[in-house]
Amino acid sequence: MQLPQSIQETLSQYGQTHLVRWWDDLDETQQSSLLAQLEEIDFPLMERLIAQRDASDADAAAASSHDRAAKAEPPENLLRLPSTDADQSDWNAAESRGLDLLRAGKVGAVLVAGGQGTRLGFDQPKGMFPIGPVSNKMLFQFHCEQLAARSRDAGQPIPYFIMTSAATHADTVACFEENNYFGLPKEDVYFFQQGSMPAVDHKEPTILLAEKHRVATSPDGHGGILKALARTGMLDIMQERGLEHLYYHQVDNPTAIMCDPVFLGFHEQQGSDMSTKVVAKESAAEKMGVMVSVDGQTEIIEYSDLPDERAQATDDEGGLLLWAGNTAIHAFSLAFLQRLNRDGIDLPYHIAHKPVPCLNEAGEPVEPDDKNANKFEQFIFDALPEAKTALVVEADRDREFNPVKNAEGKDSPATSRDAMIRLHRQWLQDAGAEVADGVIVEISPLYALDARQLAAKLPTGSRFDSNTVLE
Repeated sequence: MQLPQSIQETLSQYGQTHLVRWWDDLDETQQSSLLAQLEEIDFPLMERLIAQRDASDADAAAASSHDRAAKAEPPENLLRLPSTDADQSDWNAAESRGLDLLRAGKVGAVLVAGGQGTRLGFDQPKGMFPIGPVSNKMLFQFHCEQLAARSRDAGQPIPYFIMTSAATHADTVACFEENNYFGLPKEDVYFFQQGSMPAVDHKEPTILLAEKHRVATSPDGHGGILKALARTGMLDIMQERGLEHLYYHQVDNPTAIMCDPVFLGFHEQQGSDMSTKVVAKESAAEKMGVMVSVDGQTEIIEYSDLPDERAQATDDEGGLLLWAGNTAIHAFSLAFLQRLNRDGIDLPYHIAHKPVPCLNEAGEPVEPDDKNANKFEQFIFDALPEAKTALVVEADRDREFNPVKNAEGKDSPATSRDAMIRLHRQWLQDAGAEVADGVIVEISPLYALDARQLAAKLPTGSRFDSNTVLE
């Protein structure tokens, strides 16, 4: 196959002709694959991003970030966990409103599932990681069972929009098909892929090759969802199905409360474009982005951009001033997402410095020991400044935030399972059940979504003397 002249001219214009250095060595299938990739690359965008990288003054950028962080205050439009009867009354009203939205079929759910389980020593999509303390159910199943139960209670379908990546798409779709969509109606599950961005040499303005016929790429970050929803037609489907609000969550947190009626109710009551759940940071040093207000604008500051002295600042009662850790649980109004796309809002790209396997000058594969490349990612929280109203709602950390991010230690499978075990044991005890020491009882969302449902369903005098799954 002859390389199209238009592609050759584009590569020459942007200094990337090395990408077809081995064109004549490739068979026709490989040539077609490489050509398809090259046609997808936004070379003007890559040129701008590389220029911004090379022109950036690290010291000036750090100083600017420091100055902005120095002005950060706790989020203004914030709802703390209820502490008075009046607070509880407000939360009850929000729950009632959220349930009305669910019963009216106005809510959809969005799952971000583009990540592999590499950091867990798991070579499949992270959503396939087994997390059930007794059942060994995978993360995907916990989320789907929650959604199925929520839909059952509402008497309405809750469409599930699952964002995959090039690395996880095929395995994720196959997993759902093999498991009969974990009980969800097939017609209510939509898969769509986020975009990808080429990896660039960290010292040179050159895009890297992973193989002679394949450009080195990586997912464009969870912020890529904005473009992906429009590009794949998902926004149109949401509109056609009459959805008005979307619950957004990440695949690694099995205790997130799917389509939480309280959260959705507050979101709708306040006319929020984008709402976020936060939890209290465990310490100033915890590597967790914080929700803040800067000059009256709600935003998230990444932990790496927060100077130690600001992270450690305390309020009048001795607690952390900037305490509101980002859980990556959001609610969006569909109108807001449509407006961002209609107005051409493009979220900023963040540069990550990573080791990326690639080819050297001789066309030989290299597995770098050190960071050799830049990846470009967008973050969904950068949409916050575009929101006319951005609500922040505090969540109970023990109940709702137990992610699986690391193989061992903090935020690991062990800590997440332990949290589920404690949570379900507490529900059982509150319902009057006895659980023998050392016994693990896992409660499927299909059996009970919360402590109230469990108490209403569990037979009086229940006792558990061996590991059990209630489902």
